[in-house]
Amino acid sequence: MSVSSASDPLAELSAAGVSVWLDDLSRELLAGGELKRLIEEKHVVGVTTNPTIFASALSKGDRYTEQLRQLGVEGKSVDDAVFTLTTDDVRAGCQAFGAVYRRTGGTDGRVSIEVDPRLAKDVDATVAQARKLWAAVDEPNLFIKIPATREGLAAITAVVAEGISVNVTLIFSLDRYRAVMDAYLTGLEQALAGGHDLAGIHSVASFFVSRVDTEVDRRLDALGTPEARALKGKAAIANARLAHEAYEQMAVGPRWQNLAAAGARPQRPLWASTGVKDPAYPDTLYVSELVIAGTVNTMPGTTLAAFADHGTLPVHAPATDDSISASSHFEALERAGVRFADVTDTLEREGLAKFEDSWSELAATVDREMHATGDEPSPADASSEDSADSADLLAIYLNDHLSGSTAGVELFRRAAQAQRGHQGQQSQQTRRDETLADLARQVEQDRDSLLQIMTDLGITPDRSKIALGWLAEKAGRLKPNGHLFSRSPLSDVLELESMLLGVRGKAACWRTLRALAETDQRLYTDHLDTLVERAEHQSASLEEMRLTAAAAAFGAGRPTGR
Repeated sequence: MSVSSASDPLAELSAAGVSVWLDDLSRELLAGGELKRLIEEKHVVGVTTNPTIFASALSKGDRYTEQLRQLGVEGKSVDDAVFTLTTDDVRAGCQAFGAVYRRTGGTDGRVSIEVDPRLAKDVDATVAQARKLWAAVDEPNLFIKIPATREGLAAITAVVAEGISVNVTLIFSLDRYRAVMDAYLTGLEQALAGGHDLAGIHSVASFFVSRVDTEVDRRLDALGTPEARALKGKAAIANARLAHEAYEQMAVGPRWQNLAAAGARPQRPLWASTGVKDPAYPDTLYVSELVIAGTVNTMPGTTLAAFADHGTLPVHAPATDDSISASSHFEALERAGVRFADVTDTLEREGLAKFEDSWSELAATVDREMHATGDEPSPADASSEDSADSADLLAIYLNDHLSGSTAGVELFRRAAQAQRGHQGQQSQQTRRDETLADLARQVEQDRDSLLQIMTDLGITPDRSKIALGWLAEKAGRLKPNGHLFSRSPLSDVLELESMLLGVRGKAACWRTLRALAETDQRLYTDHLDTLVERAEHQSASLEEMRLTAAAAAFGAGRPTGR
């Protein structure tokens, strides 16, 4: 239960011991004065960044253009240019939070920058880039973000041992969180042995929240039972509360007590991914339900604004009963057929893939701007004729996607119907049927969303292209699969690959629109974030089914006959 904090919800949240951070950074925020206002008026005491945020930042205005063109003239590589841009922004962010950093004795006023996500599986390369970022930014309130992969754990220890402050990111499971805490303690022990002042080393452990509900809810929907649906929307908060319980257990242990006596600072839990993805849930859910003193909550701008407007605080502080209830919830999930260990493994893989995709998008944008001729008009200088041309191109683009979406709806419907008539192991087949049926419903909803977006943008659907999409799917049924008149095992593989390609294309469309939403108020960022997230989960489900179908079709694991 929560109570309203109508006077100033963010002030109340801060007074409750939660550090309010912003999950965003751009030159527009820095130079436009908005970050200064958030610090002064909205109690923001820190910032987190990631590759997705920087990719979005380059789409906001033209504040990067001059520097990018100069880097291109100097012959810098794309990776060097990305490094320069991001470290410049983060350094400016650190300086903007300098007063907060000093006022809080180094606890807050922190700005994070992430190592290249492509290095997440390479310990030595991660450590080397962490050192390079730390030296380049050269501000005491910097955090180096390192993903909590298995390989990342060793990198965390090595970096902390050198006296570098770390934000450990992409934590989903309790086991991995315990390993992260152990890596931090080991790093502190090594730093102490190496003569470092432990009081100067800080850390947060970023435990991701909303993505847990998104993935668990998807699996519960696929199960389709009333008992399964009753469990929706609870896993993320339960997981976070158990994580905090693990933190408290560590904090009373002799290992930490010895380090604390030597001046060590605690690795505070940070609640990340706190933007609500499901519109059925309150838009401040992952803030209001995680008001725990000594933690950090980093929020996207929309969530920060929502909490400032109508945020609530809990009536009671977290209690033992909350942990008991959380544990019982995961037992219920297992009984329902949701393996939570598989959920967290999936989320880690998807999280890394998402950051790698964003890094690639960022690099492509930087490359394009570095080598532009300089004759292209900036967005602010574009003429009305150019705007009209852009609108026409967007209409063509979205109508092409609408045509593909229509074909996709037909393909998913046909695949779901075909699977219902397919023979296989009953429990496995039932789950596959339910997953395909659920995906078919989602794809149809996505097409409806695209139509609504086109309406909001004033774009008329091209009925001829819709018809072509329908006909293209029908014609696609004539592709050879090894059998002339019936389905073969290869049919499943080909269909799933076609569906997977379609969903990936759709995700690209949503990301394009998400970038446009930064400057076009007719587009809703929260809704597009939800669509991107849903497409990523659709891709993961299809890839899992595709691999299973390929193994069945091509005899993976069978003797070769040698």
